[in-house]
Amino acid sequence: MTDLKRLVIETARRMNALGINVNKSGNISARASLDGLDGFFITPTGIDYDALEVEDIVFIALDQSVRSQIPNKRLPSSEWLMHERVYCQRADVKAIVHTHSVYATALACQELGIPAFHYMVAAAGGDRIDCAPYALFGSEELADKASDALRQRNACLLSHHGVLACGKDLSGALKLAHEVENLAHMYTLTRMLGEPKILSSEQMSNVLERFQTYGQQR
Repeated sequence: MTDLKRLVIETARRMNALGINVNKSGNISARASLDGLDGFFITPTGIDYDALEVEDIVFIALDQSVRSQIPNKRLPSSEWLMHERVYCQRADVKAIVHTHSVYATALACQELGIPAFHYMVAAAGGDRIDCAPYALFGSEELADKASDALRQRNACLLSHHGVLACGKDLSGALKLAHEVENLAHMYTLTRMLGEPKILSSEQMSNVLERFQTYGQQR
């Protein structure tokens, strides 16, 4: 478990180094099992990522009845509920990355999602990347709205807030968060050139099908 905690810290630092997050904003989590309890490790609230130590990473049990019995040194990210909802809803999700990346957040502040202007939108698992309705950060309402947006997608924007991306591991979740920011940048520029030309449902369906066998196969 120590290795996984270190990986959570490395991923948090990496998202800042990639320029898709700044300072202490955002948060990182990874599904884990501790002493037979299913749950997840998550970054703590209010601590610079460069200052994080292994013992600062917080474990949250998915079983609410035992949560208070877990001896964590730190308090979890204020948005741990958002992570919990996604893990409870999606057994396939093993890691979550939340960023405040510039272009994606700018779109979210205009309550805009990212339509199929480019085929790589399919990287998030569908023919668009939705923007979940606004709710107060750290609230149960936000957790519900974010998890709703991720029922059939692996990434979404959070209105007036940022980005949430999921993956089968921390590396995959981080890469998707980075890809969403890249798409948001391209979409913003595309909108400056005129009304974006959107790929059809059939075209995106073909892309999603091709993605099933893209890359190195075993």
